[in-house]
Amino acid sequence: MTADRVAPLSDEEDAALLRRYRQGDAEAFALLYGRHRLGLYRFLCGLCGDPALAEEVFQDTWLSLIRSDSVPREALLFKTWLYQIARNRLIDNWRKHGRREGLQDAFDEQRHAPVVAEANPEQLLGLSRDRQRLRAALDELPAEQREVFLLRAHGDLQLHEIAALTRTPAETVKSRLRYALHKLRRLLADPAAEEVSP
Repeated sequence: MTADRVAPLSDEEDAALLRRYRQGDAEAFALLYGRHRLGLYRFLCGLCGDPALAEEVFQDTWLSLIRSDSVPREALLFKTWLYQIARNRLIDNWRKHGRREGLQDAFDEQRHAPVVAEANPEQLLGLSRDRQRLRAALDELPAEQREVFLLRAHGDLQLHEIAALTRTPAETVKSRLRYALHKLRRLLADPAAEEVSP
C-alpha cells in the first residue's frame, strides 16, 4: 500500500474512529477525513457545479463534525450521516443565496488527481476530452438523477443509504440510478461507433 492511500475501513470502524475522535484521538479524525474527503468533495462539486462553493460547504461540513458532539442516529452509518450533513449545508446555502439553475458537474479534477509523470500530450488531451464529455453528460441528467448517481459513484453509498439520506423511497432511488446510468451510457457512447452502425 502506498503512503497516500488509506486502508479501507468498514462502517463499524468509521463509528469506532468517530468515538475515538470524540475522546480526543486526533489520528482517528485524520483517518476518517482521509477516507471520506475525496468522495465527499467530488459529490459536492458534482451537485453544485461550483468548486468554490463546494470547498466552502466541504469545509463547513467537517467543521460541523469537529464542533459537534453528536453522533449518527442508530439507523444511519457514519458515511450516510456525513453526506447528509454536507447535503443539508449545500441546500441551506442554496436557500440563502438562491439555487442556481442548470447545475453543472465542474470540479477541479487537477487539484485531487495524481500527477501522471509518464503521460504524453496525446494522453493528456484524451483525458481532458473524456472529462469534458463526462461533465457534459452529467449536465444532461435531471438534478435528482445526478444526485443519486454522484452519491453512488463518489460517496460509494448503497441504495438504501441514498434513500435514507435523500428521504426518498428506495424504489425511486433505484429507478433514478437506473435512468441516470442508461442516459450516461447513451450520452458517452463512442460517437465514431454510432456513425459506423447501420
